[in-house]
Amino acid sequence: SVPVPQEVGPTMVGDEHSDPHLMSILGARKRNTLGNNFCEYYVNDAPRVVLDKLESLGYRVVSMTGVGQTLVWCLHRE
Repeated sequence: SVPVPQEVGPTMVGDEHSDPHLMSILGARKRNTLGNNFCEYYVNDAPRVVLDKLESLGYRVVSMTGVGQTLVWCLHRE
């Protein structure tokens, strides 16, 4: 059997326009990477942990795609 790799953090969870209350619930920290003129929110959790937290808040995955070695999930809440 081949071991399945597990993703590890940090995970980018939002941009500078994201809901600060939701970012607080996720435990995200806002940071600016050298060379970027915008901020992003990150958590140290693996993506699967973040998705579990968002699911418990009523969010559902609508779509997912890969961009290079980056995975992008689109979520929606009723």
